[in-house]
Amino acid sequence: MVAVFATVYLGMFLGGLPMLKLDRAGVALLGAIAVIAITGETVESAARAVDLPTIVLLFAFMVVSAQLRMSGFYAAVAQRVGAMPLSRTGLLGALIAVAAALSAVFSNDVVCLAMTPVVARLCLQRGLPPVPFLLGLACAANIGSAATLIGNPQNMLIGSVLQLPFSGYLRLALPPVLASLVLLWAWLAWGPGARGDSVAGAPGPATAPAADPPLDRWQTTKGLAVAGALVAVFLATDWPRDVAALVGAAVLLLSRRLHSGQVMGDVDWLLLLLFIGLFVVNDAFAATGLAGQAVAWLAGHGVQLAEPGPLLVVGVALSNLVSNVPAVMLLLPHLQGDGGTQAGVMLALVSTFAGNLLLVGSIANLIVADLARQAGITLDWRRHAATGVPVTLGSLVLLWSWMAWNVR
Repeated sequence: MVAVFATVYLGMFLGGLPMLKLDRAGVALLGAIAVIAITGETVESAARAVDLPTIVLLFAFMVVSAQLRMSGFYAAVAQRVGAMPLSRTGLLGALIAVAAALSAVFSNDVVCLAMTPVVARLCLQRGLPPVPFLLGLACAANIGSAATLIGNPQNMLIGSVLQLPFSGYLRLALPPVLASLVLLWAWLAWGPGARGDSVAGAPGPATAPAADPPLDRWQTTKGLAVAGALVAVFLATDWPRDVAALVGAAVLLLSRRLHSGQVMGDVDWLLLLLFIGLFVVNDAFAATGLAGQAVAWLAGHGVQLAEPGPLLVVGVALSNLVSNVPAVMLLLPHLQGDGGTQAGVMLALVSTFAGNLLLVGSIANLIVADLARQAGITLDWRRHAATGVPVTLGSLVLLWSWMAWNVR
């Protein structure tokens, strides 16, 4: 079982396995199959290891995001921001604020996927250096998604497992998120190299840019109404978030214009499969007792994993080694009990902020870099690190200070 666990997490680190056409989802699926085959565990028992509320919540918000992307909402928002009569600094701040706000409710990956081509094109049309704006989009989407328990997959998992209150989490998370966004804006507006990036000498577009979907006002209104109703339900009631979100998704699927197959075709089924596979593998590894022994050994040497300092260091390291979702799955079982709420908030923020450290630290970063390349703009790991490293370190300092003050 240890060998299966090690192989799966090697695949998480590498993004696949050498000499095999496997991505992270494929590795997690094969790991779950190996657990069932090797341990003799029944399929029913393996299924009980899956946190179904997290899977349902994630699926439901993928449907909501798909509705808005297909209705042209994200592209229209980016166009409106780009058309504002603002200075370069003001426009950069507006883009960061909008990307962060959208990512707090919808998937940061979807926001980047829909807005990157529009932002790149608008920068080129206005003669603005596109790299700072694209970096602002990627980093703001990551930071903003940490503000709520529905902003990204790892937050949904943490909220579901630890039963964190939606409003309570928002009150604790919002100050470091807002401070980090201001830090990001200041660095991109006035930091080293803020005005030195251009597309001079960049290759032409590798592919013809896809046309932005036209804005469908009715479908956009419908999607925003459902999303707003869900946020209100989460803030004002104790209804199960997964059930409420599922009802919202069902309302959106009842459409005379958007075919349900199109909407669900936009759902990231591979991410759901990744979650399911890792749930099974991690549950089997937990049964060996090795993880519990390691945490007990750390506690015996004065290192309490739930405290802000150790959790920040371990969370950042694991998130950049195996990606944030697997890292959260590894750490969550050891944060339940007394102090679980504070530790859960810390883990959600740390694992999300850490995604800005390196280009490969977040799928949102890779989406922006890939779409920028198609527009003839080079956004490589060096350019990303010049912003990602200082902004992430600054964000983590702000976060640690805030959380340490709150647990006094």
